[in-house]
Parts: sequence; structure tokens; C-alpha cells
Amino acid sequence: MDHFLYRDGNLFAEDVPLAEIAAEVGTPFYCYSAATLLRHFRLFEEALAGLPHLVCFAVKSNSNQAVLRLLGQAGAGMDVVSGGEYARAKAAGVPGDRIVFSGVGKTRAEMRAALEGGIRQFNVESEPEMEALSEVAVSLGVTAPIAVRVNPDVDAKTHAKIATGKSENKFGIPISRAAAVYARAAALPGLEVVGIDVHIGSQLTDLEPFRQAYRKVAELTGTLRAQGHDIRRLDLGGGLGIPYARSNEAPPLPLDYGAMIREELGHLDCEIEIEPGRLISGNAGIMVSGVIYVKAGEDRSFLILDAAMNDLVRPSMYDAHHDIVPLVEPAPAADQARYDVVGPVCETGDTFARGRDLPPCAPGDLVAFRSAGAYGAVMSSEYNTRPLIPEVLVQGGDWAVIRPRPGLDEIIARDRVPGWLSAASGEDA
Repeated sequence: MDHFLYRDGNLFAEDVPLAEIAAEVGTPFYCYSAATLLRHFRLFEEALAGLPHLVCFAVKSNSNQAVLRLLGQAGAGMDVVSGGEYARAKAAGVPGDRIVFSGVGKTRAEMRAALEGGIRQFNVESEPEMEALSEVAVSLGVTAPIAVRVNPDVDAKTHAKIATGKSENKFGIPISRAAAVYARAAALPGLEVVGIDVHIGSQLTDLEPFRQAYRKVAELTGTLRAQGHDIRRLDLGGGLGIPYARSNEAPPLPLDYGAMIREELGHLDCEIEIEPGRLISGNAGIMVSGVIYVKAGEDRSFLILDAAMNDLVRPSMYDAHHDIVPLVEPAPAADQARYDVVGPVCETGDTFARGRDLPPCAPGDLVAFRSAGAYGAVMSSEYNTRPLIPEVLVQGGDWAVIRPRPGLDEIIARDRVPGWLSAASGEDA
């Protein structure tokens, strides 16, 4: 469920007509619903009720300060994968004891910043990283709490680019080597083993891969405890999918996910950490774009929008589907036209959809890309010197720009031209 619904023939974000926002900020732009963000976070809270737990929002899915502050004030922890995301979480008011630091390539500078600023735990992904963290912690005279990320070699049955739990993926240590790695961790100064971490991928639409991975984690918990390790937290990662194509997708509900966690891990008396991102923010956001041209090709029509692959890269990168709907509600039996929906970037890959049936469109019409709240704005760029597009947050009848569109002068002024390329040096002698 989300809060982007038609009312009186117009698409609203909660109680705000999206056309009103478009008129003020221009298109394209992202729009997020505070009510949807909070509802989805609370679904996970309800799913784990009765178990000691922490729901950590995956910052990589949507890192806007307003979104992080909204969720942080509701009690969410944060899962970060870079020093920049750690700084964003702290700036949003999230305390260090609710921040988990994941990622395969943490630098010593990032480790130092997190240890100095406060951290719940590091999810360590390799022995070299573990040794580096030990050195940094000892240099600061502190102890770093860690969970080792194990790779359970489970096929998540998701897109190859977002599968993380198979043996050929770069993430974690092979679960077969876990005992040796934990023994090494216990011997290193400055480290405290607190748990086990596992994450097998993103956009999973079946609970069975989770179940397979968690059974391996349960077995490993018993083994490590028998070897003297105090395993008191299980970080289960994120990855639960959302319905991008509403007509034919029905991913598991958070309540079903929570019930499965209880079945497989509830007997271990561990605190459960989960790190959902997409399911909290994905359907909580849309991207609104305007039609520039309708172009008749040899064997198809092109709907050319003012949004492009630099604004929403998921279709180009993952062949991802996003439902596209007009801001003006079509009549129930309205005619349909078939379009390739494209942007103005000079790449054939700048294509959002091929052969998509939509109500007939004309220049100036507005359309919305649903389920764009996760991995939309955070993956955008200024390719073709196209400014990053605004982000807007709606709460009830109120709305605010939470990231403005930069001007071209601002973008160009970031460049620095060396002195030897100044206008004077290029003059004829």
C-alpha cells in the first residue's frame, strides 16, 4: 500500500495534488510520502514484536536527510555502507548505537570516524578488514564490536547484479571457514565478537532462500557458541522485495517474513537485526516527469520525457520495470496507445519501457513512475550536465523541497580550470 492515489481525477501524494508540486518546482522531480515510509517501517516493527530486535533502514536505498530523520525519530536504526552514509545518519540525529556499518571496502579513515562517533557494530567482510579494524581500534584505545558476514552460498533467485549470497559473489567469508575466522577475531586485540551477519541479495520475492540461509546461520550459531564465542546478535540483512509491476507480483509480507524468522531463529535467544531498504522506501516514492515530444518512428511511437536515465537508472542498469501512470486519471474504458518511453540522454540505453500501453499522451502531459523511492535519487547523476532533480517530501497536506535542483552555473562552477588554461594563455602571441 502507498499514499499515491487518484482523487477527483488527479493523482495525489497524501493530500497534495502532484500537479501543484510540478507547477512550483518543475519536472522531473521525486516525491516521497511520509505516511508510507512510516507505515512500512512499522510493518517490520510489528513483524518482529516480542523478539528483541532493531530494524535498521538501509541508507543506500534513500539517503536524503529528511527521510533519515523521519525514520530515525520513529526509532529506526541505520545500516550504512560508507563513511558518507555514516555521516548522513549522524547528521540526521541517529545515535551511533543504532548504526550498523556494512560493506566490503571500509577504509581505516571510515573505521576511525565510526569508532570516534559511536557505532553499534561493524559487519566485517574479510580477514584483512578485520585486521585493519583491530589496528585502528587499538590505536584509539577502544573496542570495536563486530559481526562477521558469512556467505552461505544460497541462490537468492534475484537479478544477478543484486545477488550477494552465492560463492562467486564478493561479499562475506565462506561459511565453511567461519570457525577459523571467528577464532582469529577472538585472538585480535581491540575487537569484540557480538554476532553473525548474513545478507543474500535484494528484491527477493520468495521466503525460501531466506529460510535456507537462516538455517545455516542457526547451525553456525550453535557451533560458534560451543567454541566459546558470545553470539548474541544475528544480523539478517535486508532484501525483501516489493511489487514493481502491480498486476502480477505478490512478494511476501513483512508479517510472513517475521513469522519465518521466529520459526528458524527464535529459539536461539539472540537479538535480531534486519536491514530493509527497498520495502520501506520503494513504494513510498514516485518520480514525476513531463512529456516533451511524441515522436512517430518507423514501426513504433516514442514518448520522449524530460526525465532520463541519469535521473532513474534502474531500467537501464537492471532492465527494471516501473509502472508509469498519468497524473490525470484516465476514464475506465479509455483508449490506449503503445509507446517506447524514453528520455533525452544521448544513449540508446536511455529507455524506461518498450511497447508500454498508456493513455494517449501529448506534449506537456505529466506522468508518474511508481515505486521509485528506492535506488532512484541515490543512484542519479549529472550525466549530460543534467542537474540532479528535486526531491520533495509530503506529509498530509504539507510538502517541502528536501533537495533543490542546482542551477547550471552552480554545476559548472564546481570545475576548476588550471592557470595554464586561462584565457590569457590561449591568446595568440
